[in-house]
Amino acid sequence: MLFRSKIVIVGGGAGGLELATRLGDTLGKKKKAEITLIDYTKTHVWKPLLHEIAAGSMNPDKHELEYMAQAHWHHFRFRLGRMDRLNRRKKEVSIAPYIDEDGKEIIPRRSFQYDTLIISVGSTTNDFGIKGAAEYSIALDTQEQAEAFHQKLHHAILKAQTQKKPIQPGQLEVVIVGAGATGVELAAELHKATREMTAYGIDRVNPDRDIKISIIEASPRLLPALPQKLSHSVELELRKLRVHLYMGERVIEVSAKGVKTHSKRFIPSALVVWAAGVKAPDFLKKIDGLETNRINQLLVHTTLQTTRDDSIFAFGDCAACPIDGTDQFVPPRAQAAHQQASLLFKSMKLRVKGKTNLPQYTYKDYGSLVNMGEYSTVGNLMGSLMGGSMFIEGFVARLMYQSLYKMHLMALHGFMSTALQTLARIITRRTEAQVKLH
Repeated sequence: MLFRSKIVIVGGGAGGLELATRLGDTLGKKKKAEITLIDYTKTHVWKPLLHEIAAGSMNPDKHELEYMAQAHWHHFRFRLGRMDRLNRRKKEVSIAPYIDEDGKEIIPRRSFQYDTLIISVGSTTNDFGIKGAAEYSIALDTQEQAEAFHQKLHHAILKAQTQKKPIQPGQLEVVIVGAGATGVELAAELHKATREMTAYGIDRVNPDRDIKISIIEASPRLLPALPQKLSHSVELELRKLRVHLYMGERVIEVSAKGVKTHSKRFIPSALVVWAAGVKAPDFLKKIDGLETNRINQLLVHTTLQTTRDDSIFAFGDCAACPIDGTDQFVPPRAQAAHQQASLLFKSMKLRVKGKTNLPQYTYKDYGSLVNMGEYSTVGNLMGSLMGGSMFIEGFVARLMYQSLYKMHLMALHGFMSTALQTLARIITRRTEAQVKLH
């Protein structure tokens, strides 16, 4: 049977995968459209969990989802590869050859025709061209980067345990550049994880004396994009954990030995995590004439259609969507991507029917939550709704934070599968180490 419409989604992050799943279960299952999801990785992990993978407090094998299996279960196609070219005239997406770890070509260059193209490639860390940042720091944009950081951290602790000479200054110091949600959540997780690691027979390393965690932030306070009260609460918690905070310090250079700031302060470090600023992937800058801003985001209308092509949509971190009545754009936040995915689900059903009058996206700020592992969870609810917010912390905040991940799982698997997965994790957790030791 011939499909009447080809919908290609590039990017299998939380928003892209949820959209592909919902479209597959409706349009794909009923043969009203052919849904194709393209991503350069084989598995999906919810991006807000990457800092837990980096710290070792979460085993990715227990939480990753295989795209091919999800596609099979939910009536869409998955194609492995990285988009690097676009031909708007031919309505064709080109995927770069897939190269394995040994440099061998596994999958040749391919092209896919589309009637509707949806770009949801997310964002990458923006190092702002700082000297040495690309060479000597690690970003946490992908599962591979998070796992690589964990390996380096684990090896650094093992080396300190077995070396004959005393532990040197900076040898077990982690510097996090950027005090946004990723930075502060990683600091808290690292504090807990390093103490768990040393508890499993690492007796020559004293975590309170030898392991140092530092955060460098150019702004005068933590979490500069969030309310002052939330920032203050997080700062108090981090200081209790003896995390070193360098506020109002701008990084000017990263080297193999540490980080240098504009005030000529030098912080020795074995590991540097760059978590300051985001941008859309560079390939979007020159993607067949589509309009972009200074951080490579595709400019879109409130319908999420790109400004220069109505058959191409973009959403999530890679899209610059205007907020009605302002000169601002929707911030790069997970809740925005989820809201936009829900809107595009409705829009695609209308486009398949030949409708051109599509719904418009209105950003709804439901607040922010910052999870500091077992130590604390804080947040503000409602955000800009009704002109105010409500501060929450402790058990209620943590419950709401955990519910966000469960809602993501339910969007992918349904209620029953998510409930069974949760029950299984509760049972098996007692027989596993609290931190990944390899």
